[in-house]
Amino acid sequence: MDLKIEDVNAPHSMGTTIIGLTYNGGVVLAADSRTSTGVYVANRASDKITQLTDNVYVCRSGSAADSQIVSDYVRYFLHQHTIELGQPATVKVAANLVRLLSYNNKSMLQTGLIVGGWDKYEGGKIYGVPLGGTIIEQPFAIGGSGSSYLYGFFDQVWREGMTQEEAEQLAVKAVSLAIARDGASGGVVRTVTINSEGVTRKFYPGDKLPLWHEELEPQNSLLDILNVASPMNI
Repeated sequence: MDLKIEDVNAPHSMGTTIIGLTYNGGVVLAADSRTSTGVYVANRASDKITQLTDNVYVCRSGSAADSQIVSDYVRYFLHQHTIELGQPATVKVAANLVRLLSYNNKSMLQTGLIVGGWDKYEGGKIYGVPLGGTIIEQPFAIGGSGSSYLYGFFDQVWREGMTQEEAEQLAVKAVSLAIARDGASGGVVRTVTINSEGVTRKFYPGDKLPLWHEELEPQNSLLDILNVASPMNI
């Protein structure tokens, strides 16, 4: 394949699926693990859920470099904030700091973020900070290229007062559905649950995710698929 200079310098599509949702007592954040550069999978097991404080995390989408630098700056400023006040920052403070950095640098950043966490004042909260630096408090937020397949799904299945187990199952189901439909999403599913008792991380490998439609079951080798394939009818 001939590689041209303009192909190298052309903008690359970057895809992912990130989700944040509230339940009765806390929040659940979830994400896939595929980092892509155009059609090339740069990292198949990346962690897109980043800790900001002990009680606040952020889901990152868009440019990996942009989302990482925003997260690093916010983590630093929140650390200073905690030292000055002598208590952890609230979810709203963390989300507004993400919004401030995103908006002030909107002409240079290509990233959409979902901030979620729990604090003693307002409980579990989810804030969406899409491209451009807007901030929206929502009961659930979805982002990344896989989100376009999930809006109707969430409108139908999300409800207030879900238990922690129901919320976690919904998050994993939604990300696996996006993986099935979106070529830029894939790999494993990671979740972070935040409530008054602390933070719980969970990991769901690709071969444990539900299959959708006519997806092939995970195989160790292409030969496994060829050996079980039925002969073509002529």
